[in-house]
Amino acid sequence: MLLLSIALMYACSKSEDEVTPEEKKITFFVPSNFPAPVYNFEENKLSNAGFALGKKLFYDARLSADKSVSCGSCHQQFAAFTQLDHKVSHGVNNCQGKRNTPPLFNLAWQKAFFWDGGVKNIETSPLNAITDACEMGTDVPTIIAFLKNTAPYPDLFKQAFGSTEINSQLILKSIAQFTAVLVSGNSKYDKVIRKEAGALFTTSELAGYNLFKEKCASCHAEPFFTDFSYRSNGLDLMSSDEGRSHITGVAADFGKFRVPTLRNIEYTSPYMHDGRFYSLDEVLEHYNSGIKASANLDPQLKNGISLSATEKEQIKAFLKTLTDNEFIKNKLFAES
Repeated sequence: MLLLSIALMYACSKSEDEVTPEEKKITFFVPSNFPAPVYNFEENKLSNAGFALGKKLFYDARLSADKSVSCGSCHQQFAAFTQLDHKVSHGVNNCQGKRNTPPLFNLAWQKAFFWDGGVKNIETSPLNAITDACEMGTDVPTIIAFLKNTAPYPDLFKQAFGSTEINSQLILKSIAQFTAVLVSGNSKYDKVIRKEAGALFTTSELAGYNLFKEKCASCHAEPFFTDFSYRSNGLDLMSSDEGRSHITGVAADFGKFRVPTLRNIEYTSPYMHDGRFYSLDEVLEHYNSGIKASANLDPQLKNGISLSATEKEQIKAFLKTLTDNEFIKNKLFAES
């Protein structure tokens, strides 16, 4: 396990204009069963102050147009940084978006972001939420003006970057210092794979794991439980969302969306790009009997995925071993 450990000296306090000392430590780590990350902080040096600033920005609803929505509003830690029970994202003025909020973790291993892969860099990914009329509904110049005139932000930027200057690049870099260290790699599954002492699958979990490898792993590849590809999984497209083709302009990408990670899936309901399924039972039954034929349907799903009632229960038992409670309850990532 590669470790980068630094003391977190500052954290957001309950007061909007205070940042108080924090004695705990944060770590950016690569679990031993993970490959090397894509994002490595070489051009955005991780620091105590940078992490604390990014965290404060992440949870500050005053950055939105009506001061009601923060990044943390749609990315809730107790739901593995997605939005619990919301089919699609809810933003300013109670506006509803068109896609389900993706969870935020293991972002340092991603080369593209969002359901359609429309953004290629973790640092620029917040711009979508900032400017979208149904999310934060604002713009970067407005946010910069607010931060320059609001304590303690000038001091926080000086502590993080050596200057009271506030610009879009530094805002995005600081948020990335927070989001890139959201690593989830300590579930029961991980402990079993790493052969840690006492970590064993139950009979049902092991049966589910073997079924998963046979029927699901070609798309939901270990260790991230996604291969980061874009596929049509046989959903009846009930909206005008074009999926990946909106980005590529290629007709063969119509209706294709990124294969989502299954880590922490026990807490990230509802499921699919439009949040149409509220339970894992619905998801599994979709693959068992609900696949809709289309020109772009993934070839591996042409005949669906046959699953008996017992097999569904075994797969669900295995999927629950992907829950990382230590990550979900890590107070260093929580709004203070």
